[in-house]
Amino acid sequence: MANSIMYQEDGYVVLEPDQPEQFLCEAELLAKLQTLLEQQTDLPPYLKKFPSPQAQARHLLETACEWDIAPGQYLQWYVVRLEK
Repeated sequence: MANSIMYQEDGYVVLEPDQPEQFLCEAELLAKLQTLLEQQTDLPPYLKKFPSPQAQARHLLETACEWDIAPGQYLQWYVVRLEK
């Protein structure tokens, strides 16, 4: 049986070109993704099928760890678990 700690997450480390890494909680990352999605004029088909930027952001968070926003621009996020 898998250890339940494998499914715990304390947040996300977020990487962007020419930016320092950021540590965000889930709500902050969802807000960031939603803001970026709202600024896009041409989304890929796999995101267009969702009815709102909130649903699109949730889909990205749950199924991916990188989104190519534009040529040379991307957003990567990885779950982090902090232990004392």
